[in-house]
Amino acid sequence: MINTKKIIVVLPAYNASETLQKTYNEIPFDIVDDVVLVDDNSTDETLLVAKELGITYILKHDENKGYGANQKSCYIKALSLGADIIIMLHPDYQYTPKLIHSMAYLIANDVYPVVTGSRILGKGALRGGMPVYKYIANRFLTLFQNILIGQKLSEYHSGFRAFSKEVLIALSLEHNSNDFIFDNQMLCQIFNKGFEIAEITCPTTYSSESSSINFSRSTTYGIGVLKVSIQYLLHKKKLMSFQIFK
Repeated sequence: MINTKKIIVVLPAYNASETLQKTYNEIPFDIVDDVVLVDDNSTDETLLVAKELGITYILKHDENKGYGANQKSCYIKALSLGADIIIMLHPDYQYTPKLIHSMAYLIANDVYPVVTGSRILGKGALRGGMPVYKYIANRFLTLFQNILIGQKLSEYHSGFRAFSKEVLIALSLEHNSNDFIFDNQMLCQIFNKGFEIAEITCPTTYSSESSSINFSRSTTYGIGVLKVSIQYLLHKKKLMSFQIFK
């Protein structure tokens, strides 16, 4: 705990057996109270590794529901366990758990209600092996999103995020997509509710075991990102209404 606030790390897992142990071993248990892993019907030994590591709370989807659905299960379970601060960490070791201290303290001391690890601040992305086409797409999408949404984030696509429970309770996550666009819908919901987001520089490690989506799905994701940003703009201008912002 920090300032009597219970901290839970959630791991949305899919085929993470090769990297789960390395990720788990770097979680700072001097402040983290519990870990929740949700397995999205992996085809490898993710569940076995999780049990061997002694992760207390392990949930398994009976079918592959998608990245967004995995996060929904993670947050529901964490809140049911009484979490005050929830850290979402990918178990593929793309993001270092060593930043959990910094992210959690910002929330525990009421500096910011949401903190994300940015691969774009500094040179962490390219130095860590992010494919050049993904880096360029990230920069263009972020530029357009900042214009449409009216914010100044360095990136909207990081998968390393920390939330206060008040933020998660305030969002209508059940209306969001079960796919990768969930992350962007969530950020727009956060801004819509008036919460601020802090960013910290995050080194990144890309490897053959890192989670990734192919070019075709990346294109679909990019189109979805722009669609969500336009929906947010139309909602704020009171021109249209969308379920995710209700």
